[in-house]
Amino acid sequence: MQDDVILRLEGICKEFPGVKALSNVQFTLHKGEIHALMGENGAGKSTLIKVLTGVYQKDAGSIYMDGAPVTINSTQDAQKSGISTVYQEITLCPNLTVAENMYIGRTNEMTTSWKKMNAGAKQLLDSLQIPASPTQQLSDCSIAVQQMVAIARAVDMDCKVLILDEPTSSLDEREVEKLFKLMTDLKSRGVGIIFVTHFLDQVYSVCDRITVLRDGTFVGDYLISELPRVQLVSKMMGKELDSFEDIKQEEIADTIDRRSEPVFEATGLSSAAGVNPYDFTIRKGEVNGFTGLLGSGRSESVRAIYGADKVTGGRVMMDGKEVKIKKPIDAMKQGIGYLPEDRKHDGIIGDLSVKDNIILALQVMKGMFRPISKADAEKFADEYIKLLGIKTASAETPIKSLSGGNQQKCILARWLLTNPVYLILDEPTRGIDVGTKLEIQKLVLKLASEGKSVTFISSEIDEMLHVCKRLIVMRDRHVVGELTGGDLTQTKIMSTIAGGEKK
Repeated sequence: MQDDVILRLEGICKEFPGVKALSNVQFTLHKGEIHALMGENGAGKSTLIKVLTGVYQKDAGSIYMDGAPVTINSTQDAQKSGISTVYQEITLCPNLTVAENMYIGRTNEMTTSWKKMNAGAKQLLDSLQIPASPTQQLSDCSIAVQQMVAIARAVDMDCKVLILDEPTSSLDEREVEKLFKLMTDLKSRGVGIIFVTHFLDQVYSVCDRITVLRDGTFVGDYLISELPRVQLVSKMMGKELDSFEDIKQEEIADTIDRRSEPVFEATGLSSAAGVNPYDFTIRKGEVNGFTGLLGSGRSESVRAIYGADKVTGGRVMMDGKEVKIKKPIDAMKQGIGYLPEDRKHDGIIGDLSVKDNIILALQVMKGMFRPISKADAEKFADEYIKLLGIKTASAETPIKSLSGGNQQKCILARWLLTNPVYLILDEPTRGIDVGTKLEIQKLVLKLASEGKSVTFISSEIDEMLHVCKRLIVMRDRHVVGELTGGDLTQTKIMSTIAGGEKK
């Protein structure tokens, strides 16, 4: 069926200094199909989209539209070729009307008068069944409707290929249904849609085919009916099911007393970040973790525990007593520490010294009117620099000058200094060398043996199996399973991600 191929990419390559982002990537899109572009973090999805839309220029390869080669060196080139993109973050003007947003930047018959522009906008909105008025200010519309307006603008610009980049991440289920209805309508009109998402359920609900990328390379192009979910997960993660081997954990002294009350317990916890209500417990000396594909809700779940995202429901208990954790300082006062996923934006303060970064949490807990003395600050910093083997010229060195691994150790030191009862570590070993990674893993197990409770998140399943005694499995921001003991295997994790029941 090559006659209906609207877009074809062949041998696309893109390199950045020290990084091969895309290597010989292939992609084929047919008229009137919804095609999912899937892959884990760093797979190359965003880079491929940026090459296709002219944000980046490819280093090698060819792009064909309707069988003819095209050159795309700018976003204008992409638009002229009939390629439009609607991003997760709305790029329209919220202070303008719906009609103005649909026609802004264009010169045609519709823009010669308000009356014609509003009439043209109404006709298009009605034809696509978008619940908005042309004269309505865009900011008064829901996020879902704003995205639909952006799609309507793209359709009116004669787009042949529509790229939807994570369009559903901020939508509720009812809004997602409306968006899917619009996508199905556009499909029936012959528009080819590239759907970039992390939500497996949505892929299998609305898509016709899937292309999988991994580590910047093309894994395969599959009909949705011929690729079971568990196979999709394995292809994204690079672990074929028939080659899985159960990984034996090191013998770790199990200090968990199953008869004791949980150190922390949440019931029906949910947040404004889209985490659906879930139950969670952790006991003294336990290392557990949240696992799932990128976008599954792993980080959002622990951010809800820590109060880093607005909590919208649920009940939380510490040592059997109900507590209120609405913001991070509430969690800190309860003895909870949190190492965030993005250490550069949410963890370190780059211009401050190693010493100041280490004492930061303790100072916040003491309050601004009870400053830590210079002598104590130096003593604390020197103690943890030595304890964790932080490689730095001195405690006064700006933390931004340190390697990623040593920055991570400084954030760990910050929380250890507060003597937390419960420590949450989100991707504590991402982007650091193997030696430092092993040091952090050993430290986590040592903390557990001393009675600390630790929740550990890593995108590397091998690491999770090595460190954790219990795993909470997530998909599409729902908890879909909990694994312990003999079920802690890669095979079981993958099959649970693919087919677990939402709870």
